[in-house]
Amino acid sequence: MYGFSTTIQGTSFGEALAHTIELLKEEGFGVLSDIDMQATMKAKLGVDMLRYRILGACNPQLAHKALQAEPDIGLLLPCNVIVREIADHEVVVGFLDPQVMVGLVGGAGVKAVADEAEQRLRRVCTNLSGHTVSV
Repeated sequence: MYGFSTTIQGTSFGEALAHTIELLKEEGFGVLSDIDMQATMKAKLGVDMLRYRILGACNPQLAHKALQAEPDIGLLLPCNVIVREIADHEVVVGFLDPQVMVGLVGGAGVKAVADEAEQRLRRVCTNLSGHTVSV
């Protein structure tokens, strides 16, 4: 498994996106990048798709610890979060599991950072709708 997610029903895509960003901030994550896949696919390929955003979330303290433990860990940062529309007023929010870093890099220092990042991201996921689903 490479991530975990939750499905939010009864809210608009914009509300789900804003709430996700708000909860990430409460856990110390800022959004460094925001890729609008719907707009990109339309502009580059002429393809229509439902709304889909990829957020590059970063907790500076955790990123600093990870970089101290493994200088090349930047290849795996920031933590990716997706917000994707699956139907009207139905949105999936998915999180890359930070434990994936541990599987690729190893090391006690990286494991400790991944553990803390996972706890924080799982709280965001749980607070979005009260449950999580592994993907």
